[in-house]
Amino acid sequence: MIIKGKTHVYGDNIDTDRIIPGKYTKTLNLQDLADHVLEDLDPEFRSRVKQGDIIVGGSNFGCGSSREQAPLALKKAGISAVVAQSFARIFFRNAINIGLPVIEVKNHSINMNDEVEADLKNGKVINLSKNEVYEGTQIPEVMVKILNEGGLVPYLKEHKTYS
Repeated sequence: MIIKGKTHVYGDNIDTDRIIPGKYTKTLNLQDLADHVLEDLDPEFRSRVKQGDIIVGGSNFGCGSSREQAPLALKKAGISAVVAQSFARIFFRNAINIGLPVIEVKNHSINMNDEVEADLKNGKVINLSKNEVYEGTQIPEVMVKILNEGGLVPYLKEHKTYS
């Protein structure tokens, strides 16, 4: 799975309340979530984001609560993947479950608006703007399959691996 897009870069410890403020998590309307994604962290994000863009975070991206709305809001807003130095485990799992690709890359020099290509299967991110390749953590094949199906529920329906 290869994903290509322009970047929006943020720092360390971006928690789920910064991704989608708690006051908006009581809705089931995904567009409402997308309309408010990152509004406290980056008020201009919604006017800049384009379909297929990629979020780049520092360490501990997605820390805080276990709310699934955080990766859902990013995905609905058009984000095609999240690259970070490390992820909170629950955010990582929620992202895979809802079909939002994530990849850990410990060392990189990705800047805002760089064009990058994330190769999840091989655990690499290529900064096309700088012609640099960053080694990341290769995710297990089953997770790539889950992402290819659009998330855990579609994967389970397609493969009928549930009872």
